[in-house]
Amino acid sequence: MLQNIRARNSIAEVGTHFLVGLRPTPELHDQDRALLADLRPAGVILYKSNFRHDLPYAQWLEIHARLIEDIYAACGREHLWIGIDHEGGRVCRTPAPITRFAYAAHWGDCAAAVGQAMGCELASLGINLNFAPVLDIHTNPANPVIGERAFATTPEAVTPLALGFLRAMQAENVLGCGKHFPGHGDTSVDSHYGLPSQNCSLEDLRQRELKPFIAAIEAGLSMIMTSHILFPAIDPDFPVTLSRRFCTELLREELGYSGVVVSDDIGMGAMNQFFAEPTAAARLIAAGCDLLMVCAHWTETERVRDFAESIVRARDKGEITPDQLTVSKVRIDGLLSQAPRNPVRTLAPQIFARHAEAGPLFAAKTVEVI
Repeated sequence: MLQNIRARNSIAEVGTHFLVGLRPTPELHDQDRALLADLRPAGVILYKSNFRHDLPYAQWLEIHARLIEDIYAACGREHLWIGIDHEGGRVCRTPAPITRFAYAAHWGDCAAAVGQAMGCELASLGINLNFAPVLDIHTNPANPVIGERAFATTPEAVTPLALGFLRAMQAENVLGCGKHFPGHGDTSVDSHYGLPSQNCSLEDLRQRELKPFIAAIEAGLSMIMTSHILFPAIDPDFPVTLSRRFCTELLREELGYSGVVVSDDIGMGAMNQFFAEPTAAARLIAAGCDLLMVCAHWTETERVRDFAESIVRARDKGEITPDQLTVSKVRIDGLLSQAPRNPVRTLAPQIFARHAEAGPLFAAKTVEVI
């Protein structure tokens, strides 16, 4: 019993460095409840199956409100990120009548209006973090994962649209996160299933992919997501998420970014070979990432316990300096302290009707995440 208490206390020491994707249930699963209570993570991520899609709005919203309350109670935090991927197109987890906008590539001058509508609707679900905007540039027609998720095909076109969307959404109390640093638009492999490798130089990135990120940083972007891409000419050993060359030397030292860096989900196929051992979590923190994302859709979230313990051990052995962890935690806590607890509330039909006029809509099936 004493050993179990010590283990729980140990992982809670570094729980701030984790975001956890919940199991596919609209009520808080008992294993999730226990994990959140032991870890006390900075936040959770909702997926499609965390909502009831078979019930009328009033009924599924009532169930959802209980889920949000249970999450806060389990984590025991005053400030918590309730996150989601809500980009438009097939990247939509929410049931009707939440507005289903088209992909960002179709928004054009409507980008800010879409951002306002998305922010309003997400806030009404208790959500305060959206993993958007996509700051990638759609330059490879054969790209299987980005495509129309990107705003445009040039950095000059992407930047004003993405920033307009971001500002409008954040004005509705939903934090944005720019992704996928340093740019996923020119890949030909989907990182959900394999590791993309890009044969380009750092100067190539500076001339194109980095430009929207630089503009967003200058505009005050407070969270950036790393990509699971290998750039052998820049770091032959590690993909961006685990690379000090990218996360620290490029992003923080060269670009002057002082905000929070979150990994893309480490359960994705691109990271399988790198996260076979729990020690990879310590490597991620040492590289300069602040938040480790682990989602139940892609892996077993109970692995988080081993990941957290590996970070504690690395700290105790001096493999991660106490100062490095402290500075990272200060960044996270500073941003987390600004996270509003958006109340779950019903939106009137006329609000949804107005939002449906804000930008082009999407009629096909949403992403099938269970």
